[in-house]
Amino acid sequence: MANLEFETTHSGSVVVIAPTGELDLSGAAILQAELDRLSEDGDLGGVVLDLRGLAFMDSSGLRLVVLADMQARDAGRRFAIVRGDETVHRVFEITRMSDRLDFVDGPEELA
Repeated sequence: MANLEFETTHSGSVVVIAPTGELDLSGAAILQAELDRLSEDGDLGGVVLDLRGLAFMDSSGLRLVVLADMQARDAGRRFAIVRGDETVHRVFEITRMSDRLDFVDGPEELA
């Protein structure tokens, strides 16, 4: 059973997804389903993934984030990430994805 929950909020054409718990293989599947659902919204201008509530993220979570970024770019949408704590952000740093992804200080930067 997945140890991941999330809250999705809308602010104009921007959606903020705030997961809590652990973003691992089982949690990634749940979050991917939400991203797929949102991708069908033609009025969606941007997505912010707020990782501040995560306690853990593994390589499957990183894969989900990278693919979500690619899909958003392909659709002409901005995809931004609010940094998680040091343990979560370390996954981005050791893979050097922190240099390639769009990190913001808070969701309001896209609103």
